[in-house]
Amino acid sequence: MQWETVIGLEIHAQLSTQSKIFSASATTFGAEPNTQASLVDLGMPGVLPVLNEEAVRMACKFGLAIDAEIAERNVFARKNYFYPDLPKGYQTSQMDHPIVGKGFLDITLEDGTVKRIGITRAHLEEDAGKSLHEDFHGMSGIDLNRAGTPLLEIVSEPDIRSAKEAVAYVKAIHALVRYLGICDGNMAEGSLRCDCNVSVRPKGQAEFGTRAEIKNVNSFRFIEKAINHEIQRQIELIEDGGKVIQETRLYDPGKDETRSMRGKEEANDYRYFPCPDLLPVVIERSFLDEVRTSLPELPNQKRERFQSEFGLSAYDASVLSASREMADYFEAVQKVCGDAKLAANWVMVELASLLNKEGLEIGQSPVSAEQLGGMILRIKDNTISGKIAKMVFESLAAGEGASADEIIDKKGLKQVTDSGAIEAMLDEVLAANATQVEQYRASDEAKRAKMFGFFVGQAMKASKGKANPGQVNELLKKKLEG
Repeated sequence: MQWETVIGLEIHAQLSTQSKIFSASATTFGAEPNTQASLVDLGMPGVLPVLNEEAVRMACKFGLAIDAEIAERNVFARKNYFYPDLPKGYQTSQMDHPIVGKGFLDITLEDGTVKRIGITRAHLEEDAGKSLHEDFHGMSGIDLNRAGTPLLEIVSEPDIRSAKEAVAYVKAIHALVRYLGICDGNMAEGSLRCDCNVSVRPKGQAEFGTRAEIKNVNSFRFIEKAINHEIQRQIELIEDGGKVIQETRLYDPGKDETRSMRGKEEANDYRYFPCPDLLPVVIERSFLDEVRTSLPELPNQKRERFQSEFGLSAYDASVLSASREMADYFEAVQKVCGDAKLAANWVMVELASLLNKEGLEIGQSPVSAEQLGGMILRIKDNTISGKIAKMVFESLAAGEGASADEIIDKKGLKQVTDSGAIEAMLDEVLAANATQVEQYRASDEAKRAKMFGFFVGQAMKASKGKANPGQVNELLKKKLEG
C-alpha cells in the first residue's frame, strides 16, 4: 500500500520585546534563575496584567507579511491546565478571537518548485517557566524567568506532505521573523520551537489519519529526523495491524526516536474563558497603516529583486536572501565592486566556507563587506588573478591587513600583465621542456589539448602564480603553434 503523509506545524516564536507581555520584567536570556519573574508573572493576588503594545505591533507585522486577516478586535483568554512551571495554573493566550487570522507563506522546494502553505492563525500568548532536572538529587527545580515572555504561536494548515517540506516551511518562517525583527530565531536558546503534528493515510484517501504531536523540536535537522521517524513508526504500526493513538510524543535525538509523553484526547478540556483582567484589544486602522509602512523588504521580494536587478539565478538569489544579514552583506559587497555575479560567488563559496569552518554567523565575519568588495575590484582590473585572490582573502580573514590593496602591496602579489615579461618567462619554460614541445607539435588535437595544460602549469609555477592566466594561455598557444 502507498501512504501519504499529512503534516501541520505549530511554531512558537519568542518575540524580541525588552519586557514581558503583561509585565515590566526583563526578557534577557541567560539571567540567574528566578531573577526576572515579577509578582505579575507569578499571578499573585491583587496584581493586574498590562498588555505590551510592542508585542501587538510585532504580531501585526507578521500578519501583514503573510497577507493575513488582522482582527480589529481580539480577545485574550485563560487556558487552564496544571504544570509545575506554570505558576498561575493557567496560561493567558488567545482562542476564539486571535490577533492574526488566515494567511499563507510560499516556500521553495529543493527542485525549485514553489508551494503555498496555508496559515490558519497566529495568536499571542505568554510562555511558561522552565523545569530543571540536573543537579537536584532526584528532584526538579523551577526557573520562572521565562514565565510571561511573549510568544507568537503560528499554526499552519495541514498542507505539508513530507519532512523536507516541513523543514523548508520552518526555514521560511525563521527567515521571515528575523527579517521583520520580531524574533531572533535562536533555536538553541528556545526562541523558536516547533510542534509537529504528523499522520499518515492511504494514498487517495480524503480523510485524515490519527495524528501524533511531537513537542518542542528546536533544530531544522531534528525536525526532519523526528518527522521521518514518526512517519515510519505509524506506517509500521498500521501495517502490523495496530492503531495510531492521538498523543503527545517527544523526540530523542540521541536514540533518533519519538516516544510517548502523554495521551491526548480528541478534545482537551482547557476550560477556556475570556481573561477577566484584560480588555479586548481593538486595533485601529491608523495603527495598522503605521505598522505597514514600517515593514522591510521581505525575503520573497528581495529574492525577486536580486534576479531582476542583478541578473542572478533563482538559486543564487534564494541563497543570498535566506537571511537579512546575508542579503545586506551581499548588497554591500556588490555596491563596492559593481559586479553582482562575482560578489555572489565570493559570498556563497569562499565566505560561506570560512564562516562554516569557524562556526561563525555572517554578522561575525572577519572579512567585512567593504574589504571583500575592494578585493573583487582588484580581480576585475587584473591587479590579481582569481587564484591570488584566494590568498588575499585568507590574509584578510587572518587580519594581516586592513584592505586587499595593503596585503597585495605588502606581499608583492600584484599580477604580471606585461606581455614582454610574460613572453620572456614562457621562452624559458619552453626551452626547459624542449622534449615536451616536440611531442606537442607532433601530436593530434586531442593529445595537444591534454599537453597544453602541462605547459600552463609550468608557466604559472615559474611566475609564482602572478602571471595573468589569460595572457599566458594566449601567448603560449602562439609560441607552441608558431
